Amino acid sequence: QAQLVESGGGLVQAGGSLRLSCLASGTLVSIRDMGWDRRAPGKQRELVARVSLSGATNYADSVKGRFTISRDNTKGTVYLQMNSLAPEDTAEYYCFANIQRHYSGDYSDYWGQGTRVTVSS
Repeated sequence: QAQLVESGGGLVQAGGSLRLSCLASGTLVSIRDMGWDRRAPGKQRELVARVSLSGATNYADSVKGRFTISRDNTKGTVYLQMNSLAPEDTAEYYCFANIQRHYSGDYSDYWGQGTRVTVSS
């Protein structure tokens, strides 16, 4: 079984920064895309940022210029550096990864349990 474990959430004042981390562990051979979604109170879940195995990235318009996604393929870890945080960034943040668990096997999507980010005004 593959697992994703997030860390780094918390409470921060508007204008502050946080760095989220997500470690993929367990039985896995390869990881393609990794990224972060979020669900704000009363809103639908949305993609925040995604990074491919080659390092190509894409971001939600609402976070461009403030958030940076990166990954360390040697550690199976994806990061989300969040700067200039605003109250509207308050949400539960979920890590995801597209993982191949066995050689010649299919890739499947996995999700973490979520980490809470709260931005006070």
